[in-house]
Amino acid sequence: MSTSPATVDFLLDQLTGVGPMGVRKMFGEYCLYWADKPIGLVCDNQLFLKPTAAGRGLMATVTEGSPYPGAKPHLLVTADLWDDRPWLGQLIQATAAELPPPKPKKKKA
Repeated sequence: MSTSPATVDFLLDQLTGVGPMGVRKMFGEYCLYWADKPIGLVCDNQLFLKPTAAGRGLMATVTEGSPYPGAKPHLLVTADLWDDRPWLGQLIQATAAELPPPKPKKKKA
């Protein structure tokens, strides 16, 4: 099952003002970016963030899940938590701050 565009639109609306947020569609699902840094995935209408100590510290109950078969476990942010706009923004910023910057793209010859 793929993620509906309405789900992604809702998440991006909730994250307005958090920073340079963006998404890219990938195989019917979406990769979530903060300042061109991949921080998570939206798969099957669920939000999966890359696991970080800061992210775990902000979650009252840490739930992990795999966004797709064979993927490493990610932090699963259940839809009932998406309505708390300030908390969700804080979680996104804390996760992004702890992740390394994206690797520079290699120039084509």
